[in-house]
Amino acid sequence: MRNRPFIANLDMYRKVPVDLLEGTRRGSILSTIAVATMTILFLLETKAFFSTQLKTNLALDSNEDAQIRVNFNITMMDLKCEFATIDVVSVLGTQQNVTQHVQKYPIDQSGVRRTYQQRNRLQHDVQLFDATIEETIEELHADGEDAVSLDETTFEIALEENDYVFVDFFANWCSHCRDLAPTWETLAEVMWQAAENRVEAHSEVHKYSDEDYDEAMKVELPVLIAKVDCVDHHDFCMNQEIRAYPTLKFFVDGEEKGVYQGHRTVVEFTHFIAEMEKEHKGHKHHDLKAGEIKEIATDRLIQTKEHEDYARALSATRHQHQPSWNEEEHPGCQLSGFLLVDRAPGNFHIQAQSRGHDLAAHMTNVSHVINHLSFGKPFSNYFIKKGLQNTPAGFLETTRPFDGNVYVTHKEHEAHHHYLKVITTEFDPESGTKKQYDKKKGFYKPLEKNRAYQILQSSQLSLYRADIVPEAKFTYDLSPIAVSYERTSRAWYDYFTSLMAIIGGTFTVVGMLESGIHTISSKKRR
Repeated sequence: MRNRPFIANLDMYRKVPVDLLEGTRRGSILSTIAVATMTILFLLETKAFFSTQLKTNLALDSNEDAQIRVNFNITMMDLKCEFATIDVVSVLGTQQNVTQHVQKYPIDQSGVRRTYQQRNRLQHDVQLFDATIEETIEELHADGEDAVSLDETTFEIALEENDYVFVDFFANWCSHCRDLAPTWETLAEVMWQAAENRVEAHSEVHKYSDEDYDEAMKVELPVLIAKVDCVDHHDFCMNQEIRAYPTLKFFVDGEEKGVYQGHRTVVEFTHFIAEMEKEHKGHKHHDLKAGEIKEIATDRLIQTKEHEDYARALSATRHQHQPSWNEEEHPGCQLSGFLLVDRAPGNFHIQAQSRGHDLAAHMTNVSHVINHLSFGKPFSNYFIKKGLQNTPAGFLETTRPFDGNVYVTHKEHEAHHHYLKVITTEFDPESGTKKQYDKKKGFYKPLEKNRAYQILQSSQLSLYRADIVPEAKFTYDLSPIAVSYERTSRAWYDYFTSLMAIIGGTFTVVGMLESGIHTISSKKRR
């Protein structure tokens, strides 16, 4: 007998004659279970095949952008917009008093934002003292002090006895105060000279005794120029809410009418006093004294052509420094906008500083509310609803973990510092996004991944030395590891392999189960 070819002997599906097969009730039940199992697994596998999974990848950050955008909206609860500044510091450089892309909104005592913006000025255009005065403060004091020194008791008396009181709240260690001192003393001399001219004009009619002359001088004094040393009278200055030195306050009939913010020259002071007197008495009042003091100040200080040009240049910007509201009603400031910082470790901080003042550290409170803080391109409302489909649940919150947090300091010389680990994150655009056609190259650009920045944050309360002004500090560091999310689906061959495994596996397992049951039942029948 000839041997059959190998290919003819290869038969994995040999058939058993039907006459030799026997159907059983048990086999029918197990077959039903097998078919049901394969059907369920088939449906589940098909559903998994047509669905996608979110895959997370880790890799070195390949972002080549030189800078990164920081979006912020922070409310300083007890810091005026006049003093609130933002500085940016990194290992690559420092930017002080950043104003580009930054808006300031004064906040009243109830925390309600006003409808107008505070001017973002660098304060470099305010003249801090009168350069035309050549005498030192010691030379001006040689014939006595004309600016009256006040304490808490004499301050109240001065307000009662004088219609107008102009007070310089200063600290003897303050460099700006020392620069202003000759100007302030000269202003006081101008006031007394104006009073003396008016009394001399009346001396032909009235014969004054020495005592009557002194009283007449007080009556004719246009404005009492006074000063308070806040080092010697610390508690009194705190009650007056003096936060920076020098602070120049003007009082009319015992009531504060505002803080002077203009040029600190004698002529400009007299213009300010004239405006305050007109506002108080009216423009048509027959006995306005301010006009006389302006003439005296001009005659005394403007001696040369250079002095005249100097005064004219200052008067040209006078309107920019007039207070537009009562600052005591606006103790807070909301700062919003964005910064462009280097992609390097660094920090930005909100602090109180002024070119024209030395701030009192114990009066500086940097309690704040972080309304919003994030890195990168800001998300639109539409993008938040539709564009985050390819990110895990809660992803939006990880990009802005500070939002809504309140950081209050209850003691002097302390402030909250925040530490941020910034992680570059990329993810696929939402489904249905169309490719953009490049007219120059003549083909459609591949879709670029969206980029966002997740933040790991921590905060702590830091203490400061008594001579250091506290600041709200945000220190950031970019992680070298980037995270990417992508939607993945199963390959078709993987799907068909799984289907075959389901069919063959189910058939085999149920067959083994049936064989076991058959063997056990056969032994029992024996």
